Amino acid sequence: MGVYRFLLTPRWWGINVFAVLAIPLCIFMGSWQLSRFEGRVQDHQQQESRSARAKAAAARPLESLLPVDTVTSGRQASARGHYDAGHQLLVPDRTLKDKRGERQGFYVLDLLRTDGGKALPVVRGWLPGDADSKADTAKVPAPPKGEVTVTGALQASENQGTDGVQAGGGLPQGQLGMISAASLVNIVPYTVYDAWITQTDPRAPLTAVPPAAVEGSGLDLKAFQNLGYTGEWFVFAGFVVFMWFRLFRRDAEAAKDAALGILPEGDDGGVGAGAVAAGGSSGAERESDRADGSGAGRGEERAEERAEERADEQGEAARAGRV
Repeated sequence: MGVYRFLLTPRWWGINVFAVLAIPLCIFMGSWQLSRFEGRVQDHQQQESRSARAKAAAARPLESLLPVDTVTSGRQASARGHYDAGHQLLVPDRTLKDKRGERQGFYVLDLLRTDGGKALPVVRGWLPGDADSKADTAKVPAPPKGEVTVTGALQASENQGTDGVQAGGGLPQGQLGMISAASLVNIVPYTVYDAWITQTDPRAPLTAVPPAAVEGSGLDLKAFQNLGYTGEWFVFAGFVVFMWFRLFRRDAEAAKDAALGILPEGDDGGVGAGAVAAGGSSGAERESDRADGSGAGRGEERAEERAEERADEQGEAARAGRV
């Protein structure tokens, strides 16, 4: 234990306390980030399973599926009413992903005035092209007249983080940047459901818009960020262990060298002081050598002084004889 006495110094107390606290913290944070990633993977799998079941399940009345949550999102909902042809809206710059790849176009949205009085936003389909082009918008079919029953996948209102949303405003009249009750409240003179549906079987040339996954349930960038953070925390824990052993080995080797009397030039503190005390006899011998050397020097000085005194006496005797 004598060689490892440096572990009891205040410096090493600080190093040990830091390591004892940092390593469990890093492991805990890494495990927490890993559990979040696994939770997102599980949510994604559950959502895919629910979506598959929802497509095969029979449509249910809209009111029975509200409010929209992770369970009801994507479920087939039905509502009865008549379309408000005077407030048809286009949702520009929306991408459709299908077997043909990604295509740019716009949604066609109409408001279904239900028997209960509220209006339900219905995306009747998607068309390729530009919502600002008269040639492209001329292809939009008019909504059905009279009372109809509409069936489609239920979706939660969009927000600023939804793909394709234009929340900044500045769109021409007849266009909508975000499908939500908050965006429609200043456009139509009646109450709107805080939800919308994408129609399952739209009329040609419209293409059905597939329902979007519940926000936060997919394997998106945030999910893989959790996985990346997991690796970072575990790397931090390994780095703390590596640095502790590196410092320990360096100080242990220095203590062993000091115990053998091997000290760096100019090193008169720290481990060296302990080594001098531990060396004992070696230190005493060096002190004795230094004492002997200083004594010899003083003897030589005295001999020189006596020689000078004799020379002075001889000079005085010679002067007296001449007198």
